[in-house]
Amino acid sequence: MPESYTIGALAREVGVNVETVRYYQRRGLIGEPRRPPGGIRRYGKAHAGRLRFIRQAQELGFSLEEVRELLVLEDGQHCREAERLGAIKLTAVRERLGQLRRVERALAALVDQCHSNAGRVRCPLIAALGAGRMVNSREQRSDG
Repeated sequence: MPESYTIGALAREVGVNVETVRYYQRRGLIGEPRRPPGGIRRYGKAHAGRLRFIRQAQELGFSLEEVRELLVLEDGQHCREAERLGAIKLTAVRERLGQLRRVERALAALVDQCHSNAGRVRCPLIAALGAGRMVNSREQRSDG
């Protein structure tokens, strides 16, 4: 691993687009090294590590604002707070999985009805969508 990178080399090393690096800089998630007089900015291993951190956190579903919160905690002294943020994300993921399971069951039932439809009546999927008979997972969650 090189000691320093141009922005293009940094982006390639981490597997992101150069514009992604610039976007994170604008959002204050990674620092922008000073440009030496007549030279180009050079990024170090710490920049690559931070970009990897951001990318991994996003793959786990953390928003950039949540990533910002995690970055503040990365000194190793705030494990309980990081645990709390992780638990919040885990709860949200589990809720979303429940919603997706309900959607899967509803779609499977409608597709099955379509499959058994002999074409003599209106398509069950289209009819259910048009009639608003689909399960609204947000309403269902607030009622239960």
